[in-house]
Amino acid sequence: MYDVIILGSGPAGLTAALYTARANKKTVVLGGDRLGGQMAGIATLENYPGWRGSGAELAEFMKNQAETFGAQVDFVSAKSISGNAENGFVVACDNGKEYSGKTIVIATGASPRKLEIDGAREFMGRGVSYCATCDGFFYSGKTVIVLGGGNSAMNDALYLADLAKEVIIVYRKSAFTRAEAVLRERVEQRDNIKCMFNTDLKKIEAKPDSNDGELLITTTDDNQIVADGVFVAIGHEANTDYLTEDIKRDAMGRLAPCELPSGMFVAGDVYSNIKMQIATAVGTGCEAGMDVVAFLNKMS
Repeated sequence: MYDVIILGSGPAGLTAALYTARANKKTVVLGGDRLGGQMAGIATLENYPGWRGSGAELAEFMKNQAETFGAQVDFVSAKSISGNAENGFVVACDNGKEYSGKTIVIATGASPRKLEIDGAREFMGRGVSYCATCDGFFYSGKTVIVLGGGNSAMNDALYLADLAKEVIIVYRKSAFTRAEAVLRERVEQRDNIKCMFNTDLKKIEAKPDSNDGELLITTTDDNQIVADGVFVAIGHEANTDYLTEDIKRDAMGRLAPCELPSGMFVAGDVYSNIKMQIATAVGTGCEAGMDVVAFLNKMS
């Protein structure tokens, strides 16, 4: 039995693992389908103090640091959690394996909110993407749409502008008030980024008589745009579907520490009412790790 099972290998989970493993607690991280979570998709990190490089590189550094103190990292995803602190928790995973532990840290983060319009599901992976750094290469020299108006949309647009011929940002409000000023300024300075305000997407379909896989996108004001791809950046929802209904969640599926059963802790983007930043994820990971150590020490 492990002392602590950490769900998620983003900055929150890996920070918690560093603290618990360094305190000589037997620690396993169930890292999901990729190391680093959303952080891994950031091409260049500018707002995490002390680091210059990509998110994927930072994730690998954090993983190696936690492993130095004995943490184990397995790339599986939790399907369900049963048990309690008194008798031990059991985490059933997508590969059929079960992990037993005295405590649980939920750090499964958040996933991009899916676009719910005609054609969005049909063209998923064939023109509709939720990861610019994953799929941007396929649109070199082409025209793409970025849907959204926050920091994620700005970063996606700037990344794609280095690859695509033209980037069109479509946003339902009149200005990018949610995005940081430095990102807005960079977007304004790019000649190949165009912004369409006060509109949204209504329908995605194949462009008639196109041999290149072009899409015909209809906006809510009935304009039509021809583009090769659509990159969606309209917010995130917490990855907590595997939890039982008795565990309270807010409207975004996030968790408040005070609402969790004894022996369960939360960190990162799944933590209720915090800013979704790497720095805050690391802070809550530190808090969860230290709380787990104190809880285990009290039990022994």
